[in-house]
Amino acid sequence: MTRTLRAAYHLWIMLAVLGCAWVLSAVTGTGLLTDSAAYPVIVSLLLAVGLYGSTSGIDLAEARGDLRTLILAVTVGVLAKAALIVPVLWLAVREPAYLILAVAVAQIDPLSVAALRARSRMSERGKTVLSVWSSFDDPVTVLLTAYLAPVALSALDGGADASALPVAPDAYALTMLGNVALCVMAALAWWALRSRRGTVGSGWRAVLRTAVCLLVLAGFLAAATAWGLMLGVAVVGLFYRPPVLVPVVGRVLTAAYYLALVALGLLLVDGVEPGPGIALGAAAFAAQMIVGWLIARNLDHYDRVSLALGQQNGVTAVVLALSLQPAFPRTVGIVAPAVVTVNVLHFVTNELWNRRQPAPSAGPPGARPRSASPASWVIRSPG
Repeated sequence: MTRTLRAAYHLWIMLAVLGCAWVLSAVTGTGLLTDSAAYPVIVSLLLAVGLYGSTSGIDLAEARGDLRTLILAVTVGVLAKAALIVPVLWLAVREPAYLILAVAVAQIDPLSVAALRARSRMSERGKTVLSVWSSFDDPVTVLLTAYLAPVALSALDGGADASALPVAPDAYALTMLGNVALCVMAALAWWALRSRRGTVGSGWRAVLRTAVCLLVLAGFLAAATAWGLMLGVAVVGLFYRPPVLVPVVGRVLTAAYYLALVALGLLLVDGVEPGPGIALGAAAFAAQMIVGWLIARNLDHYDRVSLALGQQNGVTAVVLALSLQPAFPRTVGIVAPAVVTVNVLHFVTNELWNRRQPAPSAGPPGARPRSASPASWVIRSPG
């Protein structure tokens, strides 16, 4: 299967899952899904798993060389992208409460970025910048969404009760203490469970350590789900990394993404707003082009353009939409077409950009050649 066909295949899979769930919802009438007691628990669990998976794949050693660029990207970059999206969203929606959706779609999908690393013609430096950017802006986006949601709710006509928010305003202080406690306990557990060689050991002790590591991690994810400790679980992913999880994290995140897509499609029975959704998606992609081009000014031209065209939405954007839906009833109807728009634009623009590039050359004598594998910005493993 060629690169183009593979990219198109995974895009069609996303559309098929979303469409089938939408049809199922229309036939069975699952519009009251958000009223289920299990709904907030499942959404929180998906968000916790997604954030842990995002940060657990970061190579901190690789990130040190471009630390300034990465700090700008996940702080100023996220805010700048949201600010650029807001005017377009305001013109499309005309309701100030829904401007929070500009934050919800501002992040880049880290698992899709991870899937392209082996096939991209970007330099290793460019790949590292994009990978770490996409991983770190997930928790930043979640944090901003949680703290801005009460402000947005106050501007909503006939808004829902604050208890419908992902984190209730009166629980912020307790939640922050819980995040710190979760990180401390995880650090102590990892220090106690890992061997002196920095691994989980070998033989029967390795099996025992691995089982305990996984059970402890499951406990941390359960705590994050129960008390909304999303920032804490994202930080835990930076150091609590049982080796047995490395080959399966991508599959777990892919499963979480498709499960979130199914839930998103089921909620579309309440209505779809393609106009505002397409405007939101196009604005998010354009914002990444502007901010990515400015922040990556110290990279070479190919990497800089590729970074500017790197916007993708995956599990975090979808799960944030699900978490906001009970308080902001139009959210899913707007975000669903926005996510589709972003990923379609990503596929089309990157295909056009890659086709314009000449085949990689060996370069001057003594230079290290760039990988000859074709560039591939695909949605292979949505995250």
